[in-house]
Amino acid sequence: MLAMERSPVKDTEIRLLLQAALTDCTQDRMILLHSIDASYRYEGMEHYRTEDL
Repeated sequence: MLAMERSPVKDTEIRLLLQAALTDCTQDRMILLHSIDASYRYEGMEHYRTEDL
């Protein structure tokens, strides 16, 4: 949270945090589907799952 608050002034901290969280496996379907499921859970839509597609 502190990195977010300070990012308008100095974005080094948030850049490092985001860089560590990103992946270069952009062609991996399972990572994509897992991310979509996590987004649904975050929005409170647990009954939607990509494995049901």
